[in-house]
Amino acid sequence: MKKILVANRGEIAIRVMTTARKMGIKTVAVYSTVDRNAPHVKFADEAVCIGEAPSSQSYLLGSKIIEVAKQLQVDAIHPGYGFLSENADFASAVEKNNLIFIGPKSKAIQIMGSKLAAKEAVKAYDIPMVPGIDEAITDVEKAKAIANKIGFPILIKASAGGGGKGMRVVEKESDLESQMQRAISEATSAFGDGSVFIEKYVASPRHIEIQVMADSHGNVIHFFERECSIQRRHQKVVEEAPSAVLTPKLRVKMGEAAVKVAKACDYLGAGTVEFLLDENHNFYFLEMNTRLQVEHPVSELIAGVDLVELQIKVARGEKLEMQQEDLTINGHALELRVYAEDPLNDFLPSVGHLDAYQIPVGEGIRVDNGFEEGMDIPIYYDPMLAKLITYGKTREEAIQLMIKAIDHYIVEGVQTTLPFGKFVCEHEAFRSGNFDTHFVKNYYSAEKIQTATQEEAKIAAMIAMKQYIKDQETLRLPM
Repeated sequence: MKKILVANRGEIAIRVMTTARKMGIKTVAVYSTVDRNAPHVKFADEAVCIGEAPSSQSYLLGSKIIEVAKQLQVDAIHPGYGFLSENADFASAVEKNNLIFIGPKSKAIQIMGSKLAAKEAVKAYDIPMVPGIDEAITDVEKAKAIANKIGFPILIKASAGGGGKGMRVVEKESDLESQMQRAISEATSAFGDGSVFIEKYVASPRHIEIQVMADSHGNVIHFFERECSIQRRHQKVVEEAPSAVLTPKLRVKMGEAAVKVAKACDYLGAGTVEFLLDENHNFYFLEMNTRLQVEHPVSELIAGVDLVELQIKVARGEKLEMQQEDLTINGHALELRVYAEDPLNDFLPSVGHLDAYQIPVGEGIRVDNGFEEGMDIPIYYDPMLAKLITYGKTREEAIQLMIKAIDHYIVEGVQTTLPFGKFVCEHEAFRSGNFDTHFVKNYYSAEKIQTATQEEAKIAAMIAMKQYIKDQETLRLPM
């Protein structure tokens, strides 16, 4: 493998290219007209414009990307995450054009891309699942009968869904019909597939996921868990590894279950198996993401591996060099997704111009970054600017380092999730490890961040005034 095309943009494109460069592999970037001067374009050895700003006219044009790859004699395509990364048809087309898709085979993507098909695939492996129905449903009366059987509250979920779309919590029977219609409508609009299913709603869940890696020689290993319970709108913002609540015994059980899920669909490459953990520490299979995850750096840091390097090696047909017993957890890692969103205004996207943009540096601080000062934030794509990752010997050390890193991360021109990240790291529920996916609902409000910001500004002003008075006294001293 001498040349890789990265079918993505921003920080993940740079992340993949950094490892490729380290391995002596040339890289090709693709970009839309609005990304012409983006850092990932400059970072690559070659770059090709593939279309207009909307992703449907550029980054989602699988055939155009394959055409560019063939023209430039590329050996493999890395999809990153988002865009075409979990598109089974794209993976299949890449393979048919005698190119290597750095990811799983199209069949595995297809199976795990449908929550219902995924549940069916893992049934035989005795993996715990949330009580519910394993078939798509549109009949309201049938849905009521199922809901009454498993007990309210229930969760309506889109079979083809993700990112919280097509998902509704229903507390009582009288709300079922309206919420079901809304879920079906939202799922149809977002995924072109309105099929939904019903399962028991786990009241105080934690979102725990296991990073797996599989080669083409029958080996599947895991790199322990990530805790991803700090979310807004069912989407993750803060992730960490390892989890503060898993016992060594539970960690082994969940790791083994994740490996079974990967084997159930004949998996290849990097993937993530997601579980819900209830208040009694029972875990249930949720879904499998058939790609590299945004939060992969925390697993890399605690396990001492480069997951992109392993992806490339596995795609080349190499055997995994390590076995499960070779792996141990070292230290603790934390990640904050730095989104151009306004935490004071319901996390709405905050597009604009980066008047100032300086990332923090130092031991134990890693920033996977896709932007630079003077750039505009495009409205066409996910608003993530970067991922801020800290690593320490202990959880407390990683948290304190994150607070320090946030304080030294300068962004002017747009609002970001940095203040929210600081709020989380300073909150007692997070610091104690006693939290779940309802953290935002239970503890967060825009007013709390505003109060904290005003208090910090007051303290900073007092310190500046004291320093000014001291400086004036020094100047008045007789020579």
